[in-house]
Order: sequence, then C-alpha cells, then structure tokens
Amino acid sequence: MMRLFLMFFALCFRFFPVFAQEITVLESKTNTPIPEVYIYSKDSAHTVVTDFDGRADLSYFKSADTLVFTHISHLPTEQIREHIQDKIQLDVDQNQLSEVVISASKWEQSVNTTPRKVTSLRRKEIERATPQTSADLLENTGVVYVQKSQLGGGSPMIRGFSTNRLLITVDGVRMNNAIFRGGNVQNVISIDPFSIDRTEVLLGSGTVIYGSDALGGVMNFYTKQPKFGLSNRRTITGEVTARYGTATGEKTGHGMINFGFEKWAFQTHISYTNFDDLIMGSHGPDEYLRPSFVRRINGVDTVVDNKNPEKQIDTGYDQWNFMQKARYRHNDKWDFTANFIHTTTSEYARYDRLIRKRNGQFRSAEWYYGPQRWTMTSLQARQRSASFLYDQAKYTVAYQNFQESRNVRDFGATLRSTTEENVDAYSINIDYEKSLFSKHRLHYGLEYIGNRVSSQGKSLDIESNRQEIIQSRYPNGSTWQSLAAYGSYLWPLRKNITLQAGIRYNHIFIDANFEDTLLELPFSRARLNTNAVTGSIGFNWTVSPFLQWRLNYGTAFRAPNIDDIGKVFDSEPGAVVVPNPTLKSEYAYQGELGVKANVTKKCYFDFSFYQTYLNNALIRDAFTFNGEDTITFAGEESTVLAIQNGAQSRIYGFEAILNLQITNQLKLISNYSITKGEDTNRDGARFPTRHVPPQFGSTHLQFQSKRFYMDAFARYNGTFSFEDLAPSEQNKPFIYAQDDNENPFSPSWYTLNLRTGYTFSPSLKTILSLENITDQRYRQYSSGIAAAGRNLVMSLTYAIN
Repeated sequence: MMRLFLMFFALCFRFFPVFAQEITVLESKTNTPIPEVYIYSKDSAHTVVTDFDGRADLSYFKSADTLVFTHISHLPTEQIREHIQDKIQLDVDQNQLSEVVISASKWEQSVNTTPRKVTSLRRKEIERATPQTSADLLENTGVVYVQKSQLGGGSPMIRGFSTNRLLITVDGVRMNNAIFRGGNVQNVISIDPFSIDRTEVLLGSGTVIYGSDALGGVMNFYTKQPKFGLSNRRTITGEVTARYGTATGEKTGHGMINFGFEKWAFQTHISYTNFDDLIMGSHGPDEYLRPSFVRRINGVDTVVDNKNPEKQIDTGYDQWNFMQKARYRHNDKWDFTANFIHTTTSEYARYDRLIRKRNGQFRSAEWYYGPQRWTMTSLQARQRSASFLYDQAKYTVAYQNFQESRNVRDFGATLRSTTEENVDAYSINIDYEKSLFSKHRLHYGLEYIGNRVSSQGKSLDIESNRQEIIQSRYPNGSTWQSLAAYGSYLWPLRKNITLQAGIRYNHIFIDANFEDTLLELPFSRARLNTNAVTGSIGFNWTVSPFLQWRLNYGTAFRAPNIDDIGKVFDSEPGAVVVPNPTLKSEYAYQGELGVKANVTKKCYFDFSFYQTYLNNALIRDAFTFNGEDTITFAGEESTVLAIQNGAQSRIYGFEAILNLQITNQLKLISNYSITKGEDTNRDGARFPTRHVPPQFGSTHLQFQSKRFYMDAFARYNGTFSFEDLAPSEQNKPFIYAQDDNENPFSPSWYTLNLRTGYTFSPSLKTILSLENITDQRYRQYSSGIAAAGRNLVMSLTYAIN
C-alpha cells in the first residue's frame, strides 16, 4: 500500500512546458503581497488566483485579453495583459477589509467567505506577546483554554474538547500520533514560538479536511518561510533575541539567520530556554502552597521543609529548539520547501504527582518525564497550473519521530520503574485547488498516515543497580494507519452569500500485538479495520456592510488509537486502566450559528453559538479484568477501568468578541467564552464533562504609535464548584482548593497585566511585560501546578537587515 502511494505521488510531479509570465500583486501602500486575488479575463472563462506570496501565472491568457484583478478587501482594477509588467498594485477598500485564512480549506481564503470561525495570531502579535511556549501562544488567542500539570506542559481545550479530540498541525503536517491520550498531553510545547509566522485556530469540527481527532477544533502552526534575494542579489538577514522572566528565572536566547538568493533561500532558527522552579502568587488559597518536598538523604527518602512555600520545587527544566528550512523556486510553476525541526527538553517532573499524598504521606519520591524529543522532516512542493484538474497543488511528505518516557519511584521504595515510548510517523498529503467560473472553488485531496509504536518497560533498583524487564505501557510494535480522500466546494450563491460544503471518506487500520506482554490477558491481538464518512455544509451571508451571518453543520469522528485500544496499565490514584480491544470510532454532530454586527465602522461584535452531540463516546469507565472488577496493582487494591464506547456527551456554548477602535491609536478588544457539557454513561447516569473549562475571557486596551506599543489587559476565569467537577476531577483533591465542606473546587481568579514595547530603530526593539500585577495565587482548571505570581518579563531583539 505504501509503495502504491509513493508511485502515485511521483507521478503527480508533472512539468508542463509552457512559457510563463509571473506577476506579483502588491498592496499599494505597504507594498506587501496580497494572496487570494482572483484574476480573470473578460474575453475567456479562465481564472487564476494568487498564492500566499501574491504571485500568479498569466501564461494561459492571451496578450490582448483584458484582465480583471479582484480581492474582497481591495478595489478592483483591470489591465490588458500585454501592458502588464511584473507587478500590479491594488488599493485597499476601507469598507471591505477582510482577513485571509488557510485553516478552513487548507488554501488561502477570505474570512468573509468561510462559514467557519477561525481565530488567528500573526507574527507581530506573537512577537509582542512574548509567549514562553506555544501553549502560552495559544492562550493568547483568547479562545483556547490551557491546562498544565507541570511547568513543562500545556494541554489545550477548545469548546469542551481536549487532548486527542483536538488536532495539531505544523506546516500542514499532522502532529497527533497513535499514543495521543485522553488525559492531558504536552506535545504542543515542542513547537518553538520564535519560529512561528502565524497561528490559526479553527473552532469546531474539522475532520472533513483534517481527518480523525479534529472533533473540537484544529490548531494550525505555520512556520516562517525563507526569503529570496531581490533583483538577483544575495541577501543576508537575521535577528537575535534575549529574554528574562522573574517568576521562573527564565533565561531564553534565540537566533535566526536567512540567506536569500534568486532561486534558493535558507533560514535557520536556534532557541534555548532555561526555567528555574516556578514561584506562585502571594494572595490565594493556601492549598496551592508547597510547604514540603521529598529528597533522598543518606539513602533514605526524607521530607524536607520548604523555606519558601510559594516556590514550587522540582518544576524547572530546559529546552532546545532547532529549525532549518530550505526553499527552492524552480520556475514560475514549482516551489519546493524542505523543513527539518528538532526539539528536546531536559527531564522534567510531573508536579501534580509529586504533591499527591496517601494517609498523610507523599505517595511518590520521584515522578518525572524523560526528555521529550520531537523530530520532523518534511518536503512540500507547490505547483501552479492551468490544467483541467487543478490550478494549484500541494504535495507534502513528512516523517516524524516522537520519544517520551515516564519514571516513577514510590516514597520509601528502591525500585524505579521506567516506560519508554518511540513513535515513527509517516504521512503523505496531496491537495488540489481548482477555480471554476469566477469565484467557485473546488478543494480536494488524498492522505496517507502511518504510525509505528515501540514501547519498553524496565525497573532499576537504585541501591543494587539491578535491572529487570517490566510490562511496557503499550504493545510493542503496534501500528496505526489511515487512508482518506476528501473534497470541499465553495459556491457563491449570490454576491453576498457563499455556501461551502465538504465530504470525507476515511479508513483506519490498527494492529496491536499482545503476545509479548508479561501479563495474562484474555486476548493476544487486537485488530481494527473500520471506516468513516463525514460531511459539512455552511453558509456565510453578508446582509449589509453592518451585518454578517454564519451558519454551519457538520459531522466528525475520532477513531480509536493505540493509547485507547492497547494501553496495558496506567496507574492513577486507587485505579488502573487495562486494554480493551473491542473499541469503535466515536462520532460528533455539531451545529453553529454566528453573527458579526458592525455597529459602526470602528466597532463590531462577533457572537457564536454552538452545540455538539458526541455519540458512542470513548470514556474511561468501570471494567473487569479476567472477571475481576478490582485487582492489586503496585501494592494497592485498585478499581479496574478501561476506555469504552457507549457514552454520550452534549456540549454547548457561547463565544463573544468586542472590537472597538476608539481612536486611530487606541483599541479595545474583549473575548468571553461560556461552555457547558454533560456526559451520559451506559447506565443513564449523568455527570459533568471532564474537559469543559469554567467561563473565561480577557479584555485588552491597546495603544500603538510609530515607535511605542502598550497593551493593558485583564484575564479572568469563573468558579467551578464541587458539583461542577467531573467525577475524575472530584477524585483529585490534591490539585484543588477546598470549599466550606472540605470538598475540592476550582475558585475564580483574575490577573491584571501590562505589556509595553518600544522600537529604538529598525534594528533594535524591546518589550517589557509585568504580568499578574496584583500577585494572585491561582490554578487554571484541572491544572496540577499553580500559575506564576507577579512576573516581570524583559525581552530585547536586535535585527540584521
């Protein structure tokens, strides 16, 4: 099967011997490229569209053709082809300003034509936010909630979904792998925020375009592109950044250099970050303090008093990030980009497990992750053509390797158990775009994904240094594969109404071999061969310059992965999780209604209402192992659990955005989200959905002058009472505050923050931020670590232009 895909992929690289005339469409004031410009002839039916670099090929128009250049946020213009040189400039239409997004269809598209809600952060916004990690970057969108079990963490939540029900992509390559779990995952921190050009979050179901896992949303990261030299000249540009933060003792350095030639361009990024132990705030629940910790002294595990209980001992870690990109522009039709990314962390503690106690005593003396390593190598070819089948094509092949491990030693014990996982992930994506008529657009493509999981377990006696093989976390050598085809059509029903509909067919293969397990399981192999058909339809209706409606409905699915079907044992307090080879895919049905009201030219509101039904949902529930519902595991009588189908979930919510341009230099932006969720198990019992966060939001007052930038903002979060917590969260009192009945709950909180930036020259700029000014002590919902207290962040960047 893999060989057939590779042969098909090779055949797709066809060169067409056509003499080309390439032009670049630029914005007249800023001289920046404009993607998504429709160019059509008054004398023929042919249409081309500029790519993200604003380039288009006019080869297939006749020299006498009158060409019309149209873009939703620019004034149209027309010229005779033979009079056109290498550039065309368009003036901005102040009444039709519109952002271009990619996430809704994998191709550049005006946000005014998509029925989906897409939130984005551009390079300048990312640089000003100075995020410590890409998890913090996502939080700055205002629509993503982030959970942390340790400082080296960050598990996003979107519209009541989290972890393996959300999809992450980097430059169009799927990051989710076969061991993404239902519990919180930290893989997003492997993405270097310094290398990100823009981030787009597609809210709601995205499986028609992106496949399994995209139930609640898709987080797309697009890294910076190498820049070519201009006018046949070699160019060298670069920048260095240094940053320091007081709450974590953060010390960060980043360097970038770009070599640009006429046809070749190379860009290199290197980042290093070192974090000390995180210091929490001074005003808040005492339950979050760290009064003591464990150290091994003279061969004995000893509880040591913490001189500063606000300092969260054993949370520090460091991280390296490296990215190398090469870009080659073969001719006016073919553009190739090769990308290599490698990132690694040091060992870092699972903080929430280090603060657990049993009978008043710490349960663990050690609980830490080994270095989290991620490597991605990808090659993408973009082709522009005027063939019958497509106008633009993207061919992407990628290989990724993921390495992680868990190391656990109980308090007073000498045995340290270690499980190590290694995932090899291969993918091929073939995506096409075809413009039909004037503004009809067809997107379609094929996808292959293959994952192979290696897993090992061992124990070490720290006194005798004797090692033994123990049960691995997953069945070693397991595979997960996916084949898919999709299509999406954008149809302008009228000048002010667009319809976008899509369909996807997916086939999933799983093979998990339990023959080498050290446990006596009632089965030796788990195979899954299943398929799914999903679809979506949506409308975008611009009623007037002051009112716009969005309406969409779609189905989505998530196929079980190796973590669902084959996790052998994963301990949690008083319970163990065992394999279940009988799982099936879960399906979601989601509807959304959105409205954007332009009260004036300088003020608008954007509201979204959504509801999702999840059927056949995969949840962790009571199970039996060899006929027993409790077993002794790690010396403790434990309830047997397993991932199972059969539950249903209903999740609904509301999102609001206010954007007010007070003056030309002063702007107010406010976001607020409310999400509710309820699960129903097979017995009909109802309980809160685990990954639904409390209501949350932020308000920013931003000032911008020629050299100075200021952002005064507040972040705020509602309360979750004991009754609001999911049963699994109610069983984690060690991460929550206590109410008057001594039950765990998540209190409300707020922070006040000030961020300023000043540009001394085109080469030198600085950013100063004072976060959590009132020094609040708080934890985000479901987090095992308290957030930073008052934090001064200083950043200095020097650029070589």
